[in-house]
Amino acid sequence: MKPIVVGIDGSSAAIAAAIWAVDEAIERAVPLRLISVIKQTHSSPDDYARDLEHAEKSLRDAQSAIEAGQKPVKIETDIPRGPAGSVMVEASRDAELICVGSTGIGRYARALLGSTATELAEKAHCSVAVLRTDPDQPPPDINWIVVRMTDAPGNDRIIECAAWEAKLRTAPLLVLGGRPEDLTEQADGAFERRVQDWQRRHPEVRVYPITTKYAIASFLRVNEERVQLAVIGAAEAAALAQLVGPSGHPLFHHAECSVLVVRE
Repeated sequence: MKPIVVGIDGSSAAIAAAIWAVDEAIERAVPLRLISVIKQTHSSPDDYARDLEHAEKSLRDAQSAIEAGQKPVKIETDIPRGPAGSVMVEASRDAELICVGSTGIGRYARALLGSTATELAEKAHCSVAVLRTDPDQPPPDINWIVVRMTDAPGNDRIIECAAWEAKLRTAPLLVLGGRPEDLTEQADGAFERRVQDWQRRHPEVRVYPITTKYAIASFLRVNEERVQLAVIGAAEAAALAQLVGPSGHPLFHHAECSVLVVRE
């Protein structure tokens, strides 16, 4: 029973990530483990005490926010020491899913849409959710989950994960068709037939296919659909890492869009 792990640093984004992860843990019947990373070395006992106090308070605040939702989830907490990215990668060895908020997972790490997200996306041993959520804002009328359907090995697993999230979040699933380098905007019907066959096996999920030459990032850059979650494969993590940073990833042109990087 591997837990759902959430990086906690005291930020509102980390708390939102923890709240998002609650349903994941409940649906899988596993614990929710909150981790607040502190530095490996400290310049003085006072420095250590401040660091530890911050971590403990961050975990208490996150736990209180989760408990306020009154959902039946088992909560575990941990305060490991070390570089935030390395610690979270190591934690992913014993995790079903690791979740982080978009502003950071460590008090001394750079913003998450930079080094730590990059490290997790490329090196984690489980799937990684990079979350941009605001629980104080009402959800929009339509809030898609988007995934790309290809013939690449492992794509079925990515589609299944996207469908899991669509069912869990009661959201429509937007399926982009084919390998972008092979597609034109003229549909030949093969993609639509594949989607229809898949939907017959998963009638509980609302699926909307779009034949397009665009990959997810490019599609979102030129379209205004409200997307809550983009689901991509581990093979695409390097591309995400190249674009994440001060200039922003195209996926995050949509302020509410989170990303799930699927790993086996």
